[in-house]
Amino acid sequence: MTDLLRAAGAVVWRGEQSSPEVAVIHRPNYDDWTFPKGKLKSGEHVIAAALREVREETGLTVVLGRALPPIHYLSAGRLKRVDYWIARAVADAGFAPDDEVDELRWLTLEEARRLLTYEWDVGLLRALRAAPLDTVPLVLVRHGSAGSRSEWDGDDAARPLDTDGLSQAASLATALPAYRPEVLLSSPSVRCVQTLEPYGAEIRIEPLLSEESQDPQKTPALVRNITVPAAAGSHGKVLPGLIEALSGKNVHLRKGAFAVLHRVDGQVVSVERYAT
Repeated sequence: MTDLLRAAGAVVWRGEQSSPEVAVIHRPNYDDWTFPKGKLKSGEHVIAAALREVREETGLTVVLGRALPPIHYLSAGRLKRVDYWIARAVADAGFAPDDEVDELRWLTLEEARRLLTYEWDVGLLRALRAAPLDTVPLVLVRHGSAGSRSEWDGDDAARPLDTDGLSQAASLATALPAYRPEVLLSSPSVRCVQTLEPYGAEIRIEPLLSEESQDPQKTPALVRNITVPAAAGSHGKVLPGLIEALSGKNVHLRKGAFAVLHRVDGQVVSVERYAT
């Protein structure tokens, strides 16, 4: 639907997983209590929008956990979709009241349930407790568009991203900060490395992520043994089998797309798929 309004936000939590507090904001223009969210800017990735809106409305820099169910409602006669994630604060620049948001409160789940204006926000609180709050992300990225293999004159591993692929890589670089990967791995193929490069971190080359050297046992073990937030770039002929081996899910990715596997004690509790 071309006239779909898009927005993004997060339910930000702190404290113990067993008894968390969540950040609830008051908007004077609507006189409502809700979670931080806002409209996407033109060309902005939905994940980058969630990070920006939370930061602008609360002063908090967050990392994202599991996606929560999106909310749909009519706004001025148009259908609006708001994507939400669980989020944990990693930095606080301080809350600054303004005309859009004049108060922020940290509340227990029960206090938030009683204060929230909208029933759909209360539903987000229920979804919050459906799985662990604190997860370790593994981001699996299919390389961006790189033209046609048949039209490339040379070693296929040296085939670079085309204009669309470079744009996809730039978009990916705005989404990856949501997961703060500490380790970046890539197939040796230039197009895979280039897809991760705009993030600006050191990339470790791993032949087991290549089409030629992938192994049904060794490749899953390679990423399974990484216990910190991580991202890995690979190919359309590698990633579906890798994702299934790790999660049991059948997930196929378009060029430039990525999957986020949220793990707790090494076990995958959620799989998400995003375009760039």
